[in-house]
Amino acid sequence: MSTVHEPLSASARRHADSAVPITEETAPGSPPRRRRIGTPLSWVRGGGLTALLFMLPMLLIFGAFSWYPIVRTVIMSLQHTNLVQPASWVGLGNFRTVIHDPLFPTAVKNTAYFALLALIFGYPIPLAAAVLMSEARRFRGVYSALAYLPVVVPPVVAVLLWKTFYSPDSTGVFNTILGWVHLGPYPWLQSATWSMPSLVLESTWANAGATVIIYLAALTGVNRELYEAASVDGAGLWHKVWHITLPQLRGVMLVTLILQIIGTAQVFLEPYLFTSGGPTNSTMTILLMIYNYAFGNSLGGDYGAATALSLMLALFLALLSLIYLRATRSWSTQ
Repeated sequence: MSTVHEPLSASARRHADSAVPITEETAPGSPPRRRRIGTPLSWVRGGGLTALLFMLPMLLIFGAFSWYPIVRTVIMSLQHTNLVQPASWVGLGNFRTVIHDPLFPTAVKNTAYFALLALIFGYPIPLAAAVLMSEARRFRGVYSALAYLPVVVPPVVAVLLWKTFYSPDSTGVFNTILGWVHLGPYPWLQSATWSMPSLVLESTWANAGATVIIYLAALTGVNRELYEAASVDGAGLWHKVWHITLPQLRGVMLVTLILQIIGTAQVFLEPYLFTSGGPTNSTMTILLMIYNYAFGNSLGGDYGAATALSLMLALFLALLSLIYLRATRSWSTQ
């Protein structure tokens, strides 16, 4: 008895052609297929050796200019050396020398004071400037260029220029301006009270432009419909900033905050060129102390103590960054 097969329709034929045949490997109930363990020969045949050869120059350059200095720093921190005479192994003696140095607490306190002032004045100013520039209807590009202009000025030139502004006599630029309103003259850099705020003022002017550009770029990603809806509801500028802008910039603000903390903890140029740590060590910072350890003696500095202090600073900043990132992880994702 023969069976008569009816012809398949066009849609049925396409379905049959595209159907995946059930094999032993894909059939239900079949044992899972074991993954083959790669061998060195299969790794070479798969192109692993070729990829390694292409990566080798980059790895050598990265190791020579990144990892080798780190390893050399750790070794040098355990030695007493001036890079001229043979080094002698002292173990943790350099760390004890740094900790018991009378200037160490002063340098730590001054660095923390500089970082605090920089956060109070230098952190909100770029954000406020970026928000005001984003609200400008005309000449927004001109304002952005003017805000970024101090970053273009070489740092040494900027410090020497401001040093003339801080002239303590009545003919100085700042004292002359303040004299118009019957204030001053002030000693600025020659005063233990005014020296650190003077350094923070110049540092804020010189570095705020880059942060302003970052905030302006982040503000372009804020949905403008939110501002339009807030305007319809009668919200003013302050309410828009507080309820729309700041929540949208939360992630960027957290990143710039930790970057500013790390940057201010490594302040060196301003105290070195402005005051050399004075007056009466009121602007002595950790990096300036490292510099004095290494290059303060014309006959050869104590590079072991300098590297020990720099390693202590690096470990502190790494630990601070780790704690900060873990503490703010949930805030940056909200």
